[in-house]
Amino acid sequence: MSLMKRTSLMPWVDRFFADDDFFNRWWREDRLPAVNVAETEKEFKVEVAAPGMKKDDFKIEVKEGVLYISAETKAEKEEKEEDYMRKEFSYSSFKRSFYLPENVKEEEILANYKEGILYLTIPKVKVEKKEKTKKIEIR
Repeated sequence: MSLMKRTSLMPWVDRFFADDDFFNRWWREDRLPAVNVAETEKEFKVEVAAPGMKKDDFKIEVKEGVLYISAETKAEKEEKEEDYMRKEFSYSSFKRSFYLPENVKEEEILANYKEGILYLTIPKVKVEKKEKTKKIEIR
């Protein structure tokens, strides 16, 4: 008789019960939307995955060199029938912040929300490299 490794037909169930901190980890990690940041010569492009939201749910602001992206949604549904009443509500929010480099035009940041993704375009300022020459005296 040989020893066999125990395998489960539902590995996600095993992970659920094996992880003591499952709920805390889920709340911290999965509640923030995924963000992609790409840099080109002329701009930074930021994509925030936020499906199911509307553009009015977002608040975007720049304060002291930090870009803040936040959103809040509330939904309430109520059904009343002769024999029963059902009321459901949900609330969801997030806030992300990003330090902006000094070479961006904060006043020209553009935002667009389309098909569940918030797109931000952050233009760069062209920085002229000044070549400084300093003569050092030999003593």
